[in-house]
Amino acid sequence: MKVTDVRTYVMRGVERNWVFVKVCTDEGIHGWGEASLEWKERTVEQAVHEVARHVIGKDPTRIEHLWQTMFRHGFWRGGVILNTALSGIDQALWDITGKAYGVPVYKLLGGACRERIRLYGHGGPQTALELRDLGFTAMKTGAGSPDQVKANLEAIRGNVGDAFDIMIDNHGMSTPQEAHQQILAAEPYRLLFFEEPCPPDNPEVLAPLASSRYRTPLATGERLYTRWGFRQVIENQWVSVIQPDLCHAGGISEVRRIAAMAETYYIQVVPHNPYGPVSTAACVHLCAAIPNFLILEYVFTNEPWRTRVQKDPLIIREGHAELPTSPGLGIDLDEDVIASRPFTEDGIAGRFADDGGVQDI
Repeated sequence: MKVTDVRTYVMRGVERNWVFVKVCTDEGIHGWGEASLEWKERTVEQAVHEVARHVIGKDPTRIEHLWQTMFRHGFWRGGVILNTALSGIDQALWDITGKAYGVPVYKLLGGACRERIRLYGHGGPQTALELRDLGFTAMKTGAGSPDQVKANLEAIRGNVGDAFDIMIDNHGMSTPQEAHQQILAAEPYRLLFFEEPCPPDNPEVLAPLASSRYRTPLATGERLYTRWGFRQVIENQWVSVIQPDLCHAGGISEVRRIAAMAETYYIQVVPHNPYGPVSTAACVHLCAAIPNFLILEYVFTNEPWRTRVQKDPLIIREGHAELPTSPGLGIDLDEDVIASRPFTEDGIAGRFADDGGVQDI
C-alpha cells in the first residue's frame, strides 16, 4: 500500500474553523487527521501540502519512519505551523493503519487502559447546571482578578455542589505574582487544576509557583510542542498536569511519547482539545491507551456540526466518550457537509490595557 494523495479541507464549525487532512492510498483506504489552528488555517493548509511530500509514494503503515522523516528531513523543524501540519498527517496515518489491520487505533497502541473517556465542558455558573444535567461531572471556567476568581467559583460551587470537578484556564495571561494571588483565591474551592498560570514562552517562571506547594495542582502545555518542548517542564516537576495538543504537539505518535515521559514523574495528562471531531477521536484513542490520563476537554457547544460532519459519530453518553469499535479512528467525514460550511475568516483577537499597551490573550 502506498500514499497517493494528501488533501486538505477547511470547514467552519461553530466557534472556529476546522482544518481536516485526508490521506489517500492506492488500495482505496483513506485516513483522516485534523490540523486545526485558529487564525492560521490557510498557512497550516499550505504547510500540510509541503510536509506531505515526505509521505507521497510511501507505505502509510510505517508511521514512526514517516514521522521521523517529516520532522527531521526538512532541516527546519519545530514551531506551531510545521508541527500542526505533521500532527494532522500523523493522525491520518494511524487511521489508515488501523483500517488496514482491522482494529481500532487504541489496540495498536497496546490496548485500552480504561473502558470510557471522561470529558469536561466549559462555561460559568449557569453552564455548570446544563453540563450536570447532560451527565458531565466536570467543567473548566475562566480566571480574572482574585476577587473575580472567588466570586465565580463560589457561584459554581453553589449551583453544583462539591461532587463536581472545576478547573480554571488562565490562558497564560498573568505574571507569576498575579497568578500566585489568583491561585490563593481559588484554594478553598478544591480545583482539579489551575491551567496556564503564566505565558508559555519561559516555562522557568513556573518554578516559584511550583515551590509554593499549593493544594491546587498546576497545569500547562497546550502551547508546547514535541517531547523537547515538554522535557524541562516534566523533569523539573513544575506542574502536576500536562496538556499536549494532538493537533500541535506532534500527533498521536508524539503525544504518546510525551505521556510516557510524564508518567515517570507521576504527572497526569489532560489533552488540549478545543477543536473538531477528528481531533476528539484521536484524543479518545490516545487517552484510552495511556495509564496517566486524567480527563479530556470537549467543546459540547460545537453541535450540530460536530455530529453532522461525521458519518458514524463518536458516542458521547453521560459526560463520557465511549471507545470506538470500528477500525482506525472509528469515524469518517461527510465531504458534502464540509463543503456546505466553508471557511469563515475570524477577526484578529487582541487585548489591550487601559493605556493601550498590548496584553496576552
